[in-house]
Amino acid sequence: MEKKILCKKLNKELPALDRPPMPGPKGIEIMETVSLEAWESWKSYQTMLINEKKLDSSNSEDRKWLFEQMERFFNNKKVEKISGFKSID
Repeated sequence: MEKKILCKKLNKELPALDRPPMPGPKGIEIMETVSLEAWESWKSYQTMLINEKKLDSSNSEDRKWLFEQMERFFNNKKVEKISGFKSID
């Protein structure tokens, strides 16, 4: 039986991630509060942000900025817009 959680992004009970998506306490927090559906949405949005903004994962400032965008995304706050992207929210 798949585990379900109340997703803070989508505000409904949905299937949970089966493991933390990143190491440490933040990964556990995401696993416990963000659904698989919301995580997949973030991964797609993150890819678009990385490509459009030409982010470099070896640059600590770029990683910090992307992490802040992830926090905003999951907490339903305003995130950086991607030109040409139409949200379904």
